[in-house]
Amino acid sequence: MSVPRPAAVIVLAAGEGTRMKSRTPKVLHELCGRALVDHMLASARDLGPEQLIVVVGHALERVTGHLSVTSPDARAVVQREQRGTGHAVRTVLEEVGTISGTVLVTYGDVPLLRTQTMAELLERHATEGNAVTVLTAEVPDPTGYGRILRDESGAVLAIVEEKDATAEQRAIKEMNSGIYAFDGDLLADAVKRVSTDNAQGEEYLTDVLGILRGDGHRVGACVAADFVEVEGVNDRVQLAAARKLLNRRLLERHMRAGVTVVDPDSTWIDVGVRIEPDAVIHPGTQLHGDTVIEPGAEVGPATTLTDTFVGEGAVVRNAVCDNAQIGPQVSVGPYAYLRPGTVLGRGSKAGTFVEMKNAKVGERSKVPHLSYVGDATLGDDVNIGASTVFVNYDGVEKNHTTVGDGAFVGCDTMLVAPVTVSPGAYTAAGSVITDQVPPGAIGVARARQRNIEKWVLRRRAGTKSAAAAERALAEQEQQEKNQ
Repeated sequence: MSVPRPAAVIVLAAGEGTRMKSRTPKVLHELCGRALVDHMLASARDLGPEQLIVVVGHALERVTGHLSVTSPDARAVVQREQRGTGHAVRTVLEEVGTISGTVLVTYGDVPLLRTQTMAELLERHATEGNAVTVLTAEVPDPTGYGRILRDESGAVLAIVEEKDATAEQRAIKEMNSGIYAFDGDLLADAVKRVSTDNAQGEEYLTDVLGILRGDGHRVGACVAADFVEVEGVNDRVQLAAARKLLNRRLLERHMRAGVTVVDPDSTWIDVGVRIEPDAVIHPGTQLHGDTVIEPGAEVGPATTLTDTFVGEGAVVRNAVCDNAQIGPQVSVGPYAYLRPGTVLGRGSKAGTFVEMKNAKVGERSKVPHLSYVGDATLGDDVNIGASTVFVNYDGVEKNHTTVGDGAFVGCDTMLVAPVTVSPGAYTAAGSVITDQVPPGAIGVARARQRNIEKWVLRRRAGTKSAAAAERALAEQEQQEKNQ
């Protein structure tokens, strides 16, 4: 299909969205890692328009600030007073001038609209030589939408808003999506003639169709294949429904590309996530931001990854990872927490109830369980015993710990930073290490054990412990007599 490049795409995003009942402007509410308006702009951008224009109004500074970061290629036009869709388009043309060529007008709250559907609208518009072509859809419940009125031949006569429709017109199932392809020159003239003679006293863009038809121009329509694409998001219920539909669409795309998603109903994914073929995503997994899953990796169950890289063949189970780099063949979890700055080398392990932050772990190094590793560099082939804590914070500064290649850190060791355990060194279990341990040495930093005989019998008389001790002592005495 040869699709003409539109001269402009105008995205209407000035409304307040009162039904969202939120301090956040409606078009900035997110689903699948992207704001509503950004979904629309991404789809429109793929059409290659000469101009990409967003009409803004409510919460002007927040919306324009957001667009300056996410869509610097889009031009913001301010609609100071929200007096209808026709007024919004007229505001654009008064600022930028007449736009010759095809002008596509759409909305900032239709996140499911595909580029392909808009391309079909543009192709129909060009093929039929229409002055305007409206994107329509047959919906089970058209409540809230404008209805399409056709003549006996099927040509579009007009669009009537629900507030102005008769009971017979409200029964019509074909609805107006609010998305149009216009001849730019004709639009510039007709939009100036839109009246406010309606229930809301607003300038409806839909009235342009009647004006152009009255001028003798052709008005056409293109029916969308799937009505859910053109459904707007007006409240939190519709936002959740759109999120579910888009999430399913994203997961199906990955599955058809060779990714195994064990349970799509419990798996959630953002649009920026990349998953390579032969990766396996287990139930209860959430993948956010710019997360990347390499081939053969397994993620989940019950795992949340945000802006995290998972290398080929790695396994991440029951974990929360944020801005972490997990190398090939790495094992993470269950119940691990990897915080920003964590880098795990090939074949390493961050095991059960392990937390890491700003830690670089070398190849084949192991932190199997019950440990905290913060602000540290671990070489290759390091073993960290259970209940080890990298004591990195002194109340003012975060300090660094270095553990060299092949070092062995005993269980329940406190490494008080800044400190170095040199290559090939050991630390004894239960030590508090405050000074460098030289290569090949063992650091022992603990008091010698002292036993106070029969302390329990004297200080805890009458307890279960005392009774057990008495029995054991009696047995011991009897064994000694028998020898």
